[in-house]
Amino acid sequence: MTQNLVIVESPAKAKTINKYLGKDYHVLASFGHVRDLPPKDGSVRPDDNFSMSWELSDRAEKTMRDIQAAAKKADAIYLCTDPDREGEAISWHVLQILNEKNLTKNKTIRRVTFNEITKPAILEAFNHPRELDQPLIEAYLARRALDYLVGFTLSPVLWRKLPGAKSAGRVQSVALRLICEREDEIEKFNSQEYWSLHAKLQTPEGATFLARLTHLAGNKLDRLDITSEDAAVAAAARIRNKALVVQKVEKKQVRRNPAPPFITSTLQMEGSRKLRLSSAQTMRLAQQLYEGVDIGGETVGLITYMRTDGTTLSQEAVQQCRDKIIKDFGKNYLPDAPRLYKSKAKNAQEAHEAIRPTDMSRSPKDVIQYLDDRQAALYELIWKRTLASQMENAVLDQVTADISDGTDDVVLRATGSTIAFDGFLTLYQEDEDDSVEGENKDDENAERRLPKLNPQDPLKTMDIQTDQHFTQPPPRYSEAALVKKLEEMGIGRPSTYASIIQVLQDRQYVILDKRRFTPEDRGRLVVTFLKKFFERYVDYDFTANLEGELDAISSGDVNYIQALRDFWTGFKAAVDDTKNLTITHVLDHLDAELGPHFFPITNETPDPRKCPSCETGRLSLKLGKFGAFIGCSNYPECKHTRPLVVQTQDAQDEAQAGAQLNEPKILGTDPGTGRTISVRKGPYGPYVQIDVPLESKDKPKRQGIPRGLPIDQVDLDAALKLLALPRLVGQHPETNETIEAGIGRFGPYLKHQGKFKSIPADDDVLTIGLNRAVDLLAQESTRKGFVRKGKTGGKASAKTTKKTAAKKTAPKKPTGKKKAS
Repeated sequence: MTQNLVIVESPAKAKTINKYLGKDYHVLASFGHVRDLPPKDGSVRPDDNFSMSWELSDRAEKTMRDIQAAAKKADAIYLCTDPDREGEAISWHVLQILNEKNLTKNKTIRRVTFNEITKPAILEAFNHPRELDQPLIEAYLARRALDYLVGFTLSPVLWRKLPGAKSAGRVQSVALRLICEREDEIEKFNSQEYWSLHAKLQTPEGATFLARLTHLAGNKLDRLDITSEDAAVAAAARIRNKALVVQKVEKKQVRRNPAPPFITSTLQMEGSRKLRLSSAQTMRLAQQLYEGVDIGGETVGLITYMRTDGTTLSQEAVQQCRDKIIKDFGKNYLPDAPRLYKSKAKNAQEAHEAIRPTDMSRSPKDVIQYLDDRQAALYELIWKRTLASQMENAVLDQVTADISDGTDDVVLRATGSTIAFDGFLTLYQEDEDDSVEGENKDDENAERRLPKLNPQDPLKTMDIQTDQHFTQPPPRYSEAALVKKLEEMGIGRPSTYASIIQVLQDRQYVILDKRRFTPEDRGRLVVTFLKKFFERYVDYDFTANLEGELDAISSGDVNYIQALRDFWTGFKAAVDDTKNLTITHVLDHLDAELGPHFFPITNETPDPRKCPSCETGRLSLKLGKFGAFIGCSNYPECKHTRPLVVQTQDAQDEAQAGAQLNEPKILGTDPGTGRTISVRKGPYGPYVQIDVPLESKDKPKRQGIPRGLPIDQVDLDAALKLLALPRLVGQHPETNETIEAGIGRFGPYLKHQGKFKSIPADDDVLTIGLNRAVDLLAQESTRKGFVRKGKTGGKASAKTTKKTAAKKTAPKKPTGKKKAS
């Protein structure tokens, strides 16, 4: 009997696909990437035609042993990892390892990709296998080599010349530059006063409305033209002296188009705006929906692949949308022809389908019972966005009336709009980020009804409103705004934005405060250093053009070795130029550039560089073994210093918790027992507690509040969920043993087979699902993600040794091109 080996990425996906394919197929999971470049010098060798050494991870050793054992018995091997560059790379790595073990001879080797995990999609994909995509593999190799060369070449320069700096990255540093430069704009911003005037007018029929002053003394008014209260009062007096008449009325209909279906970046944006999720959380939840949930005893993938930059929908999906629109909303909401979308993002690959539900007839209310709250919210968001993208336009009636006394001395304008037909707005409306200027939008764009107005209607002036305003600086970037900016500039890839944002926070280069990014002093120092000494490599256009070149490699238009050589020649020269760079030179530049930030001149401190201790020395930026600080020029006679404080988000949360919880806060009563539930502050942080009767000798049950959950968001419902921990996550698909989630002395954890695994900060112990739990349990054990025995209480020993497969060979084209039988 023919034995077919199928290799996918996750065990949950393996179990589902095995059911679809039947007993002739044996499906194994690679658990993601099996090899990577060792984190040490020499893993990429530019002098050896950019050959690379690959290292098998501890976890992957067992995984590959299982795959190799199955490959020996197989007649055909199907590589079914994800349908993107990383998925192609995983398949290539697995095949390379099998080739090295001589396990592919006389076997059929085929690549199979699918966009959704449903039985029809899987079976259809196996009917159309292909070879590995060599240009896509080479694009992966080029990208991986570039990131390695930048990180492992530039980071040591930072360590030597800028003590305290942690690392630099090809895209990471450019994203950090965006955040820092926005902060520079905010600090340098000078607010200006301005005034606006609105007249409350009455029609002959007695109806009132507001009109805004647009022209004064024959001149069109710009926003900042009236700059004082005296000027505003004088303008109001001129309006009162006029016999105002409606001069012109314009009516028109405006059509608003629905937003296209989601791609990776827009899903992250709307997840942040509407659901208050981080990019990492959104992608984690989307992964769970893609890999599938148990519905009626069968694991069903609910959405298509979530790493995509294409906005196209399949013909089947479009027809499902159109059928659903007619059924739920009627023919008026269905456009005559299906809507076709083209991505506006640079470097978009249109061959990829948008993120959509796998079955549009499966509405949010049909699946809510099978999902946790956050999964259900994200599925509803995707379902509504997809359906709305194929609905009819919204139609708005807009009316504009110009009002004056017949001259241009004083001219006012009244605007209004009403929704004539709601179209797609009945289901979904895309949220917006703050305007770049950060100003309060004039109410001329507000949707309001105007009374019936006719030309030459006389109007009575009832009142004049004068309003004072001040210009506002541009807002700091939210996650959604930063993702949008990076995508617009063509920097990075949407699938990497979540990890880039996380690295910036982990390095303490930025903090996320009130859902906005603020750069830390450490981050500003790094950006200022790179802009001075590596200007080209944090340049926006250079980084975007490099992304374009990488995409050209994936399409087979550019040779990846030549692209690496072109980059490395200039980059190595820039690094070599810093060898003679002195710390004094670096300090002088940083001190000059960041002086206004570290030493701002105010009314209270007109001379901020004057040393407060000796009063004769001058304060400036200094560098020590552990990073930058402020010191006096009279050192060592004067030892005055001031640290550059890097306050982490955790520290801010703890300070906030301390301020809020000086006394217990009563949240309510337990519905089951009627006992009081409160949130309190303890020596190890805030916690929730359910009280016990006074006569009871039992201790009250307590549960710590995990970091990342703001105290003000802990309500009775959240407290009940915390007190119910540990909770059952589900059964492991391989061992059939239970997985539990709880909070212990080391923080949130998973428990399986008597062992514990830490839950990362961007996962929620209250909602983490089975797929994610299985993935975490399969990952390597490190001190940050410790594993310990459940009953010993001792510290776990994490494996640290790795076997290196350092093959000094340039990547070869995959072998095994025998056609599938």
